[in-house]
Amino acid sequence: MQTMTRQMAKDIKLIGRFTEVWCAGHRHEGRQSLSVPGSDQPVQLCPECAEFFEYAVMKRQKCPLEAEKPSCKHCRIHCYAPQQRATVRQIMAWSGRRMLLRGRLDYLWHYFF
Repeated sequence: MQTMTRQMAKDIKLIGRFTEVWCAGHRHEGRQSLSVPGSDQPVQLCPECAEFFEYAVMKRQKCPLEAEKPSCKHCRIHCYAPQQRATVRQIMAWSGRRMLLRGRLDYLWHYFF
């Protein structure tokens, strides 16, 4: 396995936080602590959200464009399967709005770019 780059750790941490907000906001049951690669803080996810998060982490770690990695929505290669791609769009849109309303203005940059 390749080493974790700084950008990769940042991307994985970001999708973890977005997924955690989604899971908590939709009141999913049976949430458990899940470690985030490249981060000290775990996320609390239900089994369904944890499965999606593990899929997202695997895809990010295997990204073939690591040297010139754009944000996933601007990428020329779409790694996610159609169903997971639709899921990540829902999660990012819903969670992004909630994070902005909570005062997380640092995510504003990621939300629009």
